[in-house]
Amino acid sequence: MPKGYIIITETIKDAAGMAAYAKAATASLAESGAKVLVVDPGPEVLEGEWHGTQTVVLEFESVAAAKAWYESESYQKAKPLRHAAAESNGVIVSGFEMPSAG
Repeated sequence: MPKGYIIITETIKDAAGMAAYAKAATASLAESGAKVLVVDPGPEVLEGEWHGTQTVVLEFESVAAAKAWYESESYQKAKPLRHAAAESNGVIVSGFEMPSAG
């Protein structure tokens, strides 16, 4: 089963508010078994347009696990803090497993 990833792009309007969000979200991430792969405040755009000034990539055991975290009661308490502190876009994507050659 491929891993699931959540990618969030953010334009932060309130740094203190984002710090409060990060503190609130940490417990829910730990409960879900997620790995924080990327928190980049300066992504380099290679093509097209990219929303935001910060990009976050989270890894989960599956797409179902990613959805379960996003919809969890503990994360629902943290999410409004992010919405208040930043303009955000987010997606859930399925990991890709390269077929074996031969």
